[in-house]
Amino acid sequence: MGNIDYIKVFFSSFTLWILLGCSIMAFTVALERWWFYRKIKFHPKVFLEILSRISTLISHGKAEEALQLPDGFKGPISDIVKTAITNRNRGKVELDELLTAARMEQRLVLEKYLGILGTLGNTAPFIGLFGTVVGIIKAFHDLAVSGSGGPAVVAAGISEALVATAAGLLVAIPSVVVYNIYMKKIKEMATHMEVASIRLLVVLHGER
Repeated sequence: MGNIDYIKVFFSSFTLWILLGCSIMAFTVALERWWFYRKIKFHPKVFLEILSRISTLISHGKAEEALQLPDGFKGPISDIVKTAITNRNRGKVELDELLTAARMEQRLVLEKYLGILGTLGNTAPFIGLFGTVVGIIKAFHDLAVSGSGGPAVVAAGISEALVATAAGLLVAIPSVVVYNIYMKKIKEMATHMEVASIRLLVVLHGER
């Protein structure tokens, strides 16, 4: 049967072109999200120190100065803190609802584009399988048309068709791995946001 000419197979299969586009999309999203997440920095001990300073400034009527402190955080915690300080004069229940809404908004920002990775991880194998099925159909059709060649012709066609399945898995596996890594980061940050909200609620409500 000889070696498979992958370049020839690539140019003859439209599903491989689709998978190439999927791979480029997955790589772009993974890179963009990596660049976004690497800017997020949160240290619980530093947060507690800043929270103490915020409490002191607010107790002395220096809310404007307190609003400048969260700028040291890189990520969603900064917006959570600013929301709490800005609405510090509201009731505890109302402030809690505002902080919950702020966390939900920040969660959407953190999860931006991740749906693409999840979708590609689920659909890429099926796209590859579709290409394989089409290739096998073509192999049997070529055998029927030629009327000669026997199993060797079919085996060669099937081996080329299976390249599509391999390509689909090659796109799907990294997409799923990266998606799960990023979702773990988001869950950790969501926990930090919730803890920060609770502490802010206690401190700011106690200042009233």
